[in-house]
Amino acid sequence: MSKDYSDSSIRVLRGLEPVKQRPGMYTRTDNPLHIVQEVIDNAADEALAGFAKTLTVRTHGDGSVSVGDDGRGIPVGIHPEEGVSTVEVVFTRLHAGGKFDKTDGGAYQFSGGLHGVGVSVTNALSRRLEVSVTREGGVHRIAFAGGDVAEPLALAGSAAKKASGTQVRVWPDGKYFDTAEIPLAQLERVLRAKAVLLPGVRVKLQIEDKDGLLKDEKEWCYQDGLADYLKAQLSDYLIDGLFWKCAKYAPASHDTYAEGEGAEWALAWTEEGGVVRESYVNLIHTPSGGTHESGLRDGLFGAIKSYIDHHSLLPKGVKLTADDVFGRVSYVLSAKMIDPQFQGQTKDRLSSREAVRLVSGMVRDPMELWLNEHQNEAKKIAEMSIKAAQVRQRAGQKIEKRKSSGVAVLPGKLADCMSETLSERELFLVEGDSAGGSAKQGRNKDNQAILPLRGKVLNTWEHDSNRIIANNEIHDISVALGVDPHGPDDRPDLSNLRYARIIILSDADVDGSHIQVLLLTLFYRHFPALVRNGHICVAQPPLYRVDVPAQGKNKPARKFYCLDDGELTATTDRLRQEKVREASWHVSRFKGLGEMNPIQLWETTLNPDTRRLLVLSTEDFSGGVWTVFNKLMAKTEAASRRAWMEEEGHLIEADE
Repeated sequence: MSKDYSDSSIRVLRGLEPVKQRPGMYTRTDNPLHIVQEVIDNAADEALAGFAKTLTVRTHGDGSVSVGDDGRGIPVGIHPEEGVSTVEVVFTRLHAGGKFDKTDGGAYQFSGGLHGVGVSVTNALSRRLEVSVTREGGVHRIAFAGGDVAEPLALAGSAAKKASGTQVRVWPDGKYFDTAEIPLAQLERVLRAKAVLLPGVRVKLQIEDKDGLLKDEKEWCYQDGLADYLKAQLSDYLIDGLFWKCAKYAPASHDTYAEGEGAEWALAWTEEGGVVRESYVNLIHTPSGGTHESGLRDGLFGAIKSYIDHHSLLPKGVKLTADDVFGRVSYVLSAKMIDPQFQGQTKDRLSSREAVRLVSGMVRDPMELWLNEHQNEAKKIAEMSIKAAQVRQRAGQKIEKRKSSGVAVLPGKLADCMSETLSERELFLVEGDSAGGSAKQGRNKDNQAILPLRGKVLNTWEHDSNRIIANNEIHDISVALGVDPHGPDDRPDLSNLRYARIIILSDADVDGSHIQVLLLTLFYRHFPALVRNGHICVAQPPLYRVDVPAQGKNKPARKFYCLDDGELTATTDRLRQEKVREASWHVSRFKGLGEMNPIQLWETTLNPDTRRLLVLSTEDFSGGVWTVFNKLMAKTEAASRRAWMEEEGHLIEADE
């Protein structure tokens, strides 16, 4: 390194040298597609201005690419300021172009970019670039090598007076790129997008083989581009009616915007699949979005929120955000602006601040009108937005188990057992403190734990797993089990499971059956792994007790426990067959487990040798079992549940 730092140390990069020195500042350097796209954008701008009807791109066998249009053709006269041909100025000067003048007499009212470094960057990063311009009855040609003029502009032939257009052939210089090959799939997407955004314009792609022979040709021409394109992308997930296409542009009399500024868009709401979102400004694809997308989002949110508020559809406590409304929206947006400002030379993102207000204002009023004219679709969109808000709020309010010193604290009302062998341990979920007291006294303390429950457990069928822990009873059950609520497709950690059998112990009456169903709903819906592995059981306590007096020395007094009316009838028939005197026995009915003393509870329900226990398990978490639970427990099924009871109610006998 020289220590000399003098006037001659300062170097001025002239012409296209800045591009060659730092190509990454002007274009993407993974492949040459972007520098070819600069030429395509110029041709598309001619179509946008209404002068070109056909755009043709051809990939040649030698690695070069040609782009042609039938627009006005680049001017070929001497530039008044530069003193050389205008076509040479366009391809050799940074910040030179015909898109800066936006007055009424300007060449382009709307155009893709205003940085002025477009095709001059293409020229700088190409081994060779040839331009053929047809206009004013002649065909003019000029060639460049490494950004410099190799063949000066010359008249190469004559042409029809009305014929016009520009043909540019580019040989990208591989030393500036990771690969010199043009990705054909991406090029095809670029061209199809131009056809989508230029209704009635024919866009062609011709592909040569290595020998220069045409091996493939594709052509696109859309009359209703945005709608056709978006529908094709979402064909498997479209919902009838939830599709809207519209366009709005400022008239000449507009106070704020120039004539023709505005946007065209196609929107679709889907409940499944990925969302499709593409945006353009003056035909330039903006993959990173920008302020025009923010305007669409703002206008859409304002219109839908206004509809929801006007019809009082928002539930109490629910706050709607733009993300809730926009979450399942797919769109293609094409904005038109007089003077768009992009972030960076590659124009991936629009940064014009006024674009937010422009697009939002153009979208909101037509959207409000459409919602009010399509009530069914509007209500569906409102429901989707509100549901998204509810899910978001529940996720943000996820409730964790109450902990002390980092360890979940066991419920104070849990009477735990002493055994440390999982296969021996049992937990009885007992209805009420009264029955819980008898169960605590009658149990085997070595391996049987008791957790009394107060009242009826919450119906958790339509509740989110993250929120049910807010309920005290469910919180205590989860902590006692050592397992967090989960879904059927989850893989919960069962290493902390504290009991091999979780036994629901409730009264043998209708209320007891209701509590059973509520607890089974809880386990099926939010602890499916326990159901799948056979950990959930239902105890079957007796409803009746039959006391039979002694019948002489050889027949001492006896007692029988009967599960239900059927067993009671069978028991009394048996006594009659044994010639026991009619009406000598006494039948008593248990009103609840709380009426049983500890010994009776042990004999009938707790003792593994004499109790009746149903072990419940299933692998069906989406089929018939789910359908039955949904019919019984879903609030939204009230009407079908009522009809079902009216039709099938005669098949069951209920307690009076």
